[in-house]
Amino acid sequence: MGHPPAGGSPDTYQGSFRRVRMKPRPGRPAPDHYEFRIAGHLDDHWSAWLDGLTLTREADGTTTLRGAVADQARLHGLLAKLRDLGATLISVQAIVSGSGER
Repeated sequence: MGHPPAGGSPDTYQGSFRRVRMKPRPGRPAPDHYEFRIAGHLDDHWSAWLDGLTLTREADGTTTLRGAVADQARLHGLLAKLRDLGATLISVQAIVSGSGER
């Protein structure tokens, strides 16, 4: 690291990290809610630390976390928090409001 990729431009490279521009897919709205499923049960007090996600302890021993995620930075922040908890991530579902599509 430390060198931009071949053919890279200053617009896509900064410092020692490559900056990637995200382009939404045509005709596909960006998700505004996410559903995370992790192994084990989390207590309700973790909801505040996890940006107010709703926690549901499932009968199968997993926890489902649901809620609005404003942007990709928040999504990555939540994933980092789950990692820092030592949680085993089972799945992540993007949910587009109003369409029922995942």
